[in-house]
Amino acid sequence: MKEILNELIDHRSLTKESAKKVLVDLASGKYNPSLTTAFMTVYMMRSITVDELQGFRDAMLELCVPAKFDQPVMDVCGTGGDGKNTFNMSTLSSFVVAAAGQPVAKHGNYGVSSACGSSNLLEYFGYKFTNDLDELKRSLDRANICFMHAPLFHPAMKNVAPIRKELGVKTFFNMLGPMVNPAFPTRQLVGVFSLELARQYGYLYQNTEKDFVILHSIDGYDEVSLTGPFKFFFNGGEKMLEPADLGQPRLVHDDIRGGNTVEESAKVFMNVLEGKGTPAQVSAVIANAAMALYTGHQKEGLPRAVERATDALKSGKALQSFKNLMGK
Repeated sequence: MKEILNELIDHRSLTKESAKKVLVDLASGKYNPSLTTAFMTVYMMRSITVDELQGFRDAMLELCVPAKFDQPVMDVCGTGGDGKNTFNMSTLSSFVVAAAGQPVAKHGNYGVSSACGSSNLLEYFGYKFTNDLDELKRSLDRANICFMHAPLFHPAMKNVAPIRKELGVKTFFNMLGPMVNPAFPTRQLVGVFSLELARQYGYLYQNTEKDFVILHSIDGYDEVSLTGPFKFFFNGGEKMLEPADLGQPRLVHDDIRGGNTVEESAKVFMNVLEGKGTPAQVSAVIANAAMALYTGHQKEGLPRAVERATDALKSGKALQSFKNLMGK
């Protein structure tokens, strides 16, 4: 590891193969916490290359507990790490997407750089995490969505989890999270915290058979914030859109601010599902869910995706999907 650290500190980068090997070694506990922390810290101070990202991704997928489903599932998630502390848009969007008829295999974790990740939220409501494939399939059957708590599917990362928690800031594992869904989804909406990372994701996803949308709001959000224009990369190229292109108003940050606690975040979450969210919160969820639905039906166009998302949320179908997942 010291040799690798010296290379990285000298501004050299790892090959795809060496990146994969170092992450496998990291996961196996081969390195002490100090070396592991140093390795993670390097990537807070310099950009990751496409080869490194691909090598890390390949290692994580090789080490994961796979969950293969019969139907073509989708994941809707962001990298986190944008420091914006917005409410749980991607989690809410997942239920809207499921309610609109697209099966969702949501991959999530506890918040690292925010107060409330998707796992914090579902745990608060009493959801029991599992990596039992039959139980996950039952969730899909009754709710059209299942939730996969990342640590249960990436047990090799147990050596890294405490260090990430202590650091409390984004690391390259934030970049990897959406890429290492153990369901190997064929459709994916990913929000990322930088335009550079969006380009890298787009490049990697072009070499897969996924239907994908990788997006980044130009003012720094890892989702469609509606606070300004956003750029997205998809199977057909790349585009820049304004909120009005989705039929939504332009918002300000306070409109989409998240809670400071899990309880506050959970209240916003339920308000939106129950039709009691603010118009701004509803618009933000519809915008993100629409981009997710567009991912799997790009030929139908964005207006149709917005229609489907709006109906799924405002009709109460998304709330019912949530209740079905929770067994209520």
